[in-house]
Amino acid sequence: MPIEPEDTGTLPRFTGSLVRRAQQRHAAVWLSEVSAEITSVQYAALEILHETPGVSQRQLGDQLDVDRSTIADLVARMVRNGLIERADDPVDKRSYVLFLSAAGKKRLVALRPRVEQVERILTAKLTAAESAQLRRLLAALLLPQT
Repeated sequence: MPIEPEDTGTLPRFTGSLVRRAQQRHAAVWLSEVSAEITSVQYAALEILHETPGVSQRQLGDQLDVDRSTIADLVARMVRNGLIERADDPVDKRSYVLFLSAAGKKRLVALRPRVEQVERILTAKLTAAESAQLRRLLAALLLPQT
């Protein structure tokens, strides 16, 4: 059975409006359930570094889909906060490789159940199949334009 919007009016005509409103809801739920200090992008970086320790700063930026200056600022902030460690890349001395610090590993473990709670809150009105379909559709919106 399809989900009906709570609003009895029609859905907004533009997808962007719905995406923006969904992002605002995500941000509000994130702040209330997870952290005011760790952003969802920082959390994603922690997960990536947990899965692939030693990635370059550039590779992390590519996986997070952020530009070079944004990833440089993000990494600097996370190093300053003791969540990640940066070392010279043994292959390319102009680059850094990144690792979770002990504090970053501990923080990731503590945050993971809260992040899972955000997922449950955001998709509470959807079936499991609808949640999976929503993720597929959003991912399709992010594919490169041809």
